[in-house]
Amino acid sequence: MTPPPTCTEAEAPVADRSVADPAAPTADVPAEPAPAAVAPPAGRPSAARGGALVLVGMLLVALNLRAAVTSLGALLDEVRTGLALSGTMAGFVTTLPTIAFAGLGALTPWLVRRYPPARVLVVAMLALTVGQVLRVATDSALFFVLTSALALAGIAVANILLPMLVKQHFPHRTGLVTGAYTMALTVGTTVAAASAVPVAHAFGSWRAGLGVWAGLAAVAVLPWVPLALRARAARRAATPTAAPAPRVRIRPERTRLGWAMAVYFGAQSLSGYAIMGWLAQLFRDAGYRPEAAGLLLAGVTALGVPVALGMPTLAGRLRTLRPLVLALTAFSAAAYLGLALAPHGLAPLWVLLLALGQGAFPLILTTIGLRARTAEGTVALSAFAQSTGYVIAALGPLLVGILYEATGGWTAPLGFLIAALAVQTTAGMVIARPRFIEDER
Repeated sequence: MTPPPTCTEAEAPVADRSVADPAAPTADVPAEPAPAAVAPPAGRPSAARGGALVLVGMLLVALNLRAAVTSLGALLDEVRTGLALSGTMAGFVTTLPTIAFAGLGALTPWLVRRYPPARVLVVAMLALTVGQVLRVATDSALFFVLTSALALAGIAVANILLPMLVKQHFPHRTGLVTGAYTMALTVGTTVAAASAVPVAHAFGSWRAGLGVWAGLAAVAVLPWVPLALRARAARRAATPTAAPAPRVRIRPERTRLGWAMAVYFGAQSLSGYAIMGWLAQLFRDAGYRPEAAGLLLAGVTALGVPVALGMPTLAGRLRTLRPLVLALTAFSAAAYLGLALAPHGLAPLWVLLLALGQGAFPLILTTIGLRARTAEGTVALSAFAQSTGYVIAALGPLLVGILYEATGGWTAPLGFLIAALAVQTTAGMVIARPRFIEDER
């Protein structure tokens, strides 16, 4: 893959360095190379270890980014019964991730301007851990919603930070690292969807099927603690020697590209969260046992693993993304029609087509990096596209739940998802052409 032009740390404004690097202080890069007689910098092996720790930390965070959501989708019927939730309230619970991602995602650029990203990620993963523990310890529907929101707040912040960390630490391996963390995200999504019901049955309660994922979130905290401590020490030891260079603020909300990215992200997330929240229920209604329905839901994400790994590289090699956008649309449209007409007989085929169609998610994550030249541009575009996109996506699970309860079937909800797919394709045609957000401000 040929990466897009990026801004190295030597080119980045001095004011940004304390924010962008979670691991260690950044020293000024000399204008001329050192003479041959001078030994190489002693800190280089340490920097390499720091980069490896950042990568491990990113992968662990990515494993957690959907587990709290898909485990709930697989156990939604049991949670509805256990907490006496109505169909509308269940729709709101499945919509809650998109609401949290929209609200908290918009605050993330403000957070990283004031605190090192490693420290922000420590707090985010702690919030995810505590929220998942507390939500399974209550019989109150309201407290369940509030603690779920706490857990999802941690995911919301991490969603925005990962593309920025890729651009900052791996500018020449954007496709490879994006593919790696997207694959980790997909694996976490798959395992949670597939094992939530069996774990719940093994322990005799849906609470175990949801609460077990708090342990995975706690593990994701560990790599970021030393990185946060290192960043704090570096900030204390830093002595400014020059006035900060003026920064030009990137404002994606004032650009056509920024809005097209947000609409594409929102439309594909709308369908993605509707699928995570309701697909298992659709298969149950079609006659599958709960365990089989959960496995079919897991199949969507499991089959998406190779798509997630290969999509960034493929997108980076194409001059225009239009063929990918149209192909993903065709896969999703065929899956929705199939689910409406024959949800039981050909379920594995529809799962495969859904998995291919959901390749729109790794595509848009990759495009965020491809359409920005700098780490600052990446975090601004990531925050706007995701926060605005999740506002759009919030309609998905909620409207699917309302339509399902009102009609008692799946034809109307699937028709709604097909309409959303048309909007997604229109926005995809706009973002397919190569350009950069910094050039449109």
